[in-house]
Amino acid sequence: MKYIIVLGDGMADESIQALDGKTPLEYARTPMMEELSKKGEIGMVHTIPEGMAPGSDTANLSVMGYDPKVYYSGRSPLEALSIGVPMKEDDIAFRCNVVTISEEDTIFENQTILDHSSGEISTEDAAVLIETVKKELAKEGYSFYVGTSYRHCLIWEKGQVVELTPPHDVLEQVIGQYLPKDEVLKEMMKKSYDILKDHPINVERKKQGLNPANCLWFWGAGTKPRLSDFKEKTGKKGIMISAVDLLKGIAVGAGMDNAYVEGANGGLHTNYEGKMQAAVKAVAEDGYDFAYIHVEAPDEMGHQGSVERKIQAIEYLDERIITPVVNHLKEKGIDFRILILPDHPTPIRVRTHTADNVPYLLYDSTLERNEDWSYNEKDALSSGNLIEEGHTLIDKLFER
Repeated sequence: MKYIIVLGDGMADESIQALDGKTPLEYARTPMMEELSKKGEIGMVHTIPEGMAPGSDTANLSVMGYDPKVYYSGRSPLEALSIGVPMKEDDIAFRCNVVTISEEDTIFENQTILDHSSGEISTEDAAVLIETVKKELAKEGYSFYVGTSYRHCLIWEKGQVVELTPPHDVLEQVIGQYLPKDEVLKEMMKKSYDILKDHPINVERKKQGLNPANCLWFWGAGTKPRLSDFKEKTGKKGIMISAVDLLKGIAVGAGMDNAYVEGANGGLHTNYEGKMQAAVKAVAEDGYDFAYIHVEAPDEMGHQGSVERKIQAIEYLDERIITPVVNHLKEKGIDFRILILPDHPTPIRVRTHTADNVPYLLYDSTLERNEDWSYNEKDALSSGNLIEEGHTLIDKLFER
């Protein structure tokens, strides 16, 4: 028996009037998820423990079987693991987004944050900007590390965990009240704007009608994580397939392997086929028991507030990952169980994460069921199936 999780980040949503009261998941054309739901189990799962922020960090830890209340030490430290940052016990890691803020004729504090991802800037361009900032903002005890796309890392040696606001939570808002209270961090952000706003890469981006990556934004502070070994915990040899440093870092911390997929970028036009092929190869040829396929696109489209692109991301997930994974494994005669779900909702209405329950779909190729439901939020809720502690859902996947 092989085991697959397909995680559509932020895929869950709310009813939208423009979609005749349906959610994007309910509205999207997803024939394979529809077929699997008729032969499987659907329900709701609570992935965000009470009192914790609804982030992909806490939620994916839950889905991976790690209780965030026990294992969570901050988002950025997990990302730091994935890019090989040698964290010491007293280091503090921060996520360092390159964001787009307005370039109005006013003081820095009165600017508005327009885009948390700088138009999903390429890693190549972002790396040049981060290297420029490193030279200009060189300061003892603070080190920058290049990550992926707009997602990078700052390490503060012998630092403190300070409360910071994710940039995607303050889109279209004036930034002053959300800046760090720590004066060093705040000053670095202000200086980064002066350094980056007229950088040749951003001058060219603006000429092309793209959002400039004109400011650093720090958030997600935390200490070195301590996850238990996934194989020792579950008995399953696992591999992570994701473009996102956070997920790669969870895998590193859990002793899992990471698959490299060329062209996987966390955006709407990521390499879906490459991810699918990596998963099939891992479980069918390379001796892995478990593959975790993470797709960031629905979440990014939710942050963008685009109903159309979020629907497209969900349809791509069904057409270009779930359908071929299922078909390939069946053609190879491999018994498998597949769990499909979001980590958290990213509703179009609010353009950020919420802590609401999310729908799951569990299918076992060796069992035949005949159900009337479809895979969406409404049917999952009406099923009556509820997993109240998200970190226990993986036990349902692995049970025989």
